[in-house]
Amino acid sequence: MTGARLVRENPARPTERVGAVPVTAPDQVDAVVRAAQHEFHDRAASTLTERLAELAEAADRLDLRRAELAALLARESGKPVIDCRGEITFAASYLRWVCTNAPRVLAPTLVDDALGKLISTPAPYGVIAAITPWNAPIILAVLKLGPALAAGNTVVLKPSPLAPLAVTEVAALLPGVRVVHGGAELVTALVAHPLVGKVSFTGGGQAGRSIAATAGSALTPVVLELGGNDPAVFLDDFALSPADYERLVLASFATAGQVCMAAKRLYVPNQRLDEFIECYRAAARRILVVGDPAIDEVTMGPVVTRAAAGRMSALLADAGRRGGTVLPLAEIPSGDGYFVTPALALDLPDDADLVCQEQFGPLVPILGYASEQEALARANDSELGLGASVWSADEDRAFTFAARIEAGFTFVNTHNRTGMSLRAPFGGTKRSGFGREYADEGLREYVRTIVAHAPAAFRAGGTGMPARAYPAASA
Repeated sequence: MTGARLVRENPARPTERVGAVPVTAPDQVDAVVRAAQHEFHDRAASTLTERLAELAEAADRLDLRRAELAALLARESGKPVIDCRGEITFAASYLRWVCTNAPRVLAPTLVDDALGKLISTPAPYGVIAAITPWNAPIILAVLKLGPALAAGNTVVLKPSPLAPLAVTEVAALLPGVRVVHGGAELVTALVAHPLVGKVSFTGGGQAGRSIAATAGSALTPVVLELGGNDPAVFLDDFALSPADYERLVLASFATAGQVCMAAKRLYVPNQRLDEFIECYRAAARRILVVGDPAIDEVTMGPVVTRAAAGRMSALLADAGRRGGTVLPLAEIPSGDGYFVTPALALDLPDDADLVCQEQFGPLVPILGYASEQEALARANDSELGLGASVWSADEDRAFTFAARIEAGFTFVNTHNRTGMSLRAPFGGTKRSGFGREYADEGLREYVRTIVAHAPAAFRAGGTGMPARAYPAASA
C-alpha cells in the first residue's frame, strides 16, 4: 500500500481529476497513533490560553484562505461554492466561539465547605480518533478538532475519501492534528488502537454500528452523530411567506439533499395540501438552480457519486410502483455529471422507501394528514431521531408539539442550518447516535472529569470516621 494515492473526481465532471491524497495502510496506523500520543505528552505542559491562541490564529488563517478552499471543496464534493464559502466562515466562527467559551466550560470547579474540599478537573483523553463525512467536511471536522485541541488532546483525523482535499488543508492549520486517508480497514485499525482515548464519528448508521462495536470491544468511549429521516410537521395554522417557502425548499435540497438534518418528510394538513404544494413549487422555481457548483448562482449541484445517483433512481422506481406522483422542481444540465432532478413525491404510503428510509438526496415526499395526533404518530414512526421541525403561527403551540417529537433537535418555524446556533447542543436520539456537538456539551465531550476529595472528617480538626462507615447523606 506504500505510495498508493486516493484520487478524487469532480462529481459535476467525473472525468476531471481534482486532486489526490496519500493512502494510509492499516499497518501504518500504530506509528501514527503513537506519534500522536507522544505529542500529547509533549503538549501536556501547554496552558489553555496557549492552546486557544493557536485556535484563534487558525481561525484567522481559515478566513484568509476561504476563497481558495471553497473553490477546492466545491470541485471535490459538488456542493455549491457559495455554500462552501459559508461553511468555511462558519467553521472559523466556531473556532472563535470555542476560544471565548472554553475558559468557562473547561475550568476546574472547587468546593471548600463544611463537608470537605472537592476539586473537579476536566482532563483530556489523550488521542482522539475523529472520523468525518464528505458533505460538510470542514465544519464537521472543526466541530471535533476545536474542542478536542482546546482541552489538550491530540487528534488523528480520518476524512471521507469523497472529500479529502480541502479538509486536509484545514487540518494543517491546527497543531496537534494528524490526517490519515483510507477506507473501512483503516477505520477499524484506528478505532481499535489501544492508545486511542475516544472516538468521534459523524456519518451513516451502518458505519456507526461497526465503529461502536469495535470501540466497545476496547472499552473506548464514542460520540456518534448518525443519519436522520427528519420530519417537518406543518400544523394547521402555519403561515409561510414566499421567502419562508424558499427557505423551506433549501432546507431539503441544499447539498442536493445530502444532509443528515435536512427536512426529509413533509407532513401537511389535508385541507391545506393543495395550497402548500402550489406555493412550494413556485418557491422551488425561484430558488433552485441546478448546475456546476463552481458558479455562484447555482444553489444545487450533483450528488456525490454515480452510486448515489443510482440510489435515487431506485427510490423513484419504488415510488412509481407504490402509486406515487413525482413532480420535478427544476431542470438539470446535460452531460455526464451526477445530477439528479430535484422532485417532490405525492400520494405515497408510509412504508414506501422514500418515506421510511433516509433518502439522502434531492427527492422529498409530501404527506397529508387528518389530525395533529396522527401527524405526531407518523412523524415519530422511525427508528431514527436526529432532527425535526414544527411550523405554526403560534410559537407556544409549536413548542408544545415539539416536546412530543422523538428527535434530538427540533427546529421551530425553520429547518436545517438556518435553525442552528452555536449555543444549542446538537445530536440524535434512538438510532441517530449519542453525544452532542456545539454548545457547552460539545466542549465537554472531549474531557473526562478527574476528582480530588478531602472529606471534612479527615481534614485538620475533623472527627474522623469508623473504618466500616458509609458517608452520611449530607456528605
